[in-house]
Amino acid sequence: MYAYDEFDRAFLAERVDEFRDQVVRRLSGALTEDEFKPLRLMNGVYLQLHAYMLRIAIPYGTLNADQLRRMAHVARTYDRGYGHFTTRQNIQFNWIKLEELPEAMAALAEVGVHGIQTSGNCIRNVTTDQWSGATPEECDDPRIWAEILRQYSTLHPEFTYLPRKFKIAITAAAHDRAATKVHDVGLRLHRNAQGELGFEVLVGGGLGRTPFVGKSIRPFLPVRDLLSYIEAIMRVYNQYGRRDNIYKARIKILVHEIGAETFAKAVEAEWEAIRGGALHLTDEMIAEIRGRFIYPAFQALEDDPAELVEALKDARFATWYRNSVHKHKVPGHSIVTISLKPVGAPPGDATADQMDVVADLADDYGFGEIRVGHEQNLCLPNIAQKDLPELWRRLDAAGLATPNVNLVNDIIACPGLDYCALANARAIPVAQEIAKRFSDLDRARGIGRLHINISGCINACGHHHVGHIGILGVEKNGQEFYQITLGGRADEHAQLGTLLGPAVSYEQVPGLIEDVVDTYMELRAGPHELFIDTVARLGVEPFKERVYAAH
Repeated sequence: MYAYDEFDRAFLAERVDEFRDQVVRRLSGALTEDEFKPLRLMNGVYLQLHAYMLRIAIPYGTLNADQLRRMAHVARTYDRGYGHFTTRQNIQFNWIKLEELPEAMAALAEVGVHGIQTSGNCIRNVTTDQWSGATPEECDDPRIWAEILRQYSTLHPEFTYLPRKFKIAITAAAHDRAATKVHDVGLRLHRNAQGELGFEVLVGGGLGRTPFVGKSIRPFLPVRDLLSYIEAIMRVYNQYGRRDNIYKARIKILVHEIGAETFAKAVEAEWEAIRGGALHLTDEMIAEIRGRFIYPAFQALEDDPAELVEALKDARFATWYRNSVHKHKVPGHSIVTISLKPVGAPPGDATADQMDVVADLADDYGFGEIRVGHEQNLCLPNIAQKDLPELWRRLDAAGLATPNVNLVNDIIACPGLDYCALANARAIPVAQEIAKRFSDLDRARGIGRLHINISGCINACGHHHVGHIGILGVEKNGQEFYQITLGGRADEHAQLGTLLGPAVSYEQVPGLIEDVVDTYMELRAGPHELFIDTVARLGVEPFKERVYAAH
């Protein structure tokens, strides 16, 4: 994990004091809500449907145990006892009172977390693979480069008021768990034929009202040039991005309208003027950041220890192990994914008590480190295999051992109309009802890997465009309806889903999704053909014919 210094702590304390004064002026009437709005948004405070919402960034998805405990404290003391983890590796508190926001923010700042740049037309929280630094797939730890970007982008004077918000994601593994291709900028770390480390740079990805998959504009960028090239991209976007229409202000629209090749030429021209200058990353600079990351002192252990072999005789443990435990780069260790999708619960929510449990488990077994994934689940990236049986028992006791990771009831969903002022339809109840339809885990395992994503409006916070099954809430004559798409995916083969047919009512959605899944089970080439592959092979028409005939 990255070790923050005294400058970071002092900066956050000053920012909280500034916001405290702003809240006092708002409560006294010295500031109107319109005057207060830009000030609160700079600190991650939104005015939602029922209350203010505080969004806290979790840089590149990495937390320590003390930070998670402090989030539990904020949830318990200032909210309603829980927090919501998002697809952007943030946590949201939905019910904090305005007058108590400064105290909650001060408590979080003490452990080095904040909401700065989780809103506004700026560079948002840089995200990456939740298995970073632990998986054997990687060519390097992408968190190093995410931290460099974090330091570069925080309160950047030129890019604080962009045409629209801007999101960057990084991966260093062949399998993309960071959804880099649907971000404004996606960075894929890899080595060229000479063994040099660099990035493939993709631009213009994004979801929302007009979704696009990012275009590759540079196959290989040496790591030393990362900041100067990002600066060039940002300058071109800041200059030419539209400011006359909020719906056409994202970089994806600019890239689409002028073409990726023309955009790339503009970036290259800008880059030539600044490369090798102040933003050039020297070996010493990179080493300094890399040296601030503290890695676990792993024991020399063998794979498949006796404790694990014995525990695997328990069918429940074995089921969880096969679903939630993954290979680590260090022998004798594993990566553990903790599902936040128990059947019937809001996806991505964790209670204060559960956060405390995970923090304790991280301290006891995982070197005090926790990760937040794009899929709204948590991860303990460094667990000794001999400790897995006891870890599972404690997770199970806390209701955190549901073995449904990547299955049909591991659903990604935004808060929807239950919380969000922008939403057209509910998302959480739809997710809960679908999960109940597939609550039989034997059935879910038989279905195999299948991602369902739900958004309550066109802003696509639930990433419905890239769900294997995507569900979008829309409003028709004051009623909730839902459009269904099939075949989307957010990985290294990212593509947008295809509309299945006419929108259906709220009451029809769970049954329709069950019919889609049943149709897949009938049409798949065999038990090893995944849903996404069946859709790619057959298209959506066979599903449309069967599903709409039944409705």
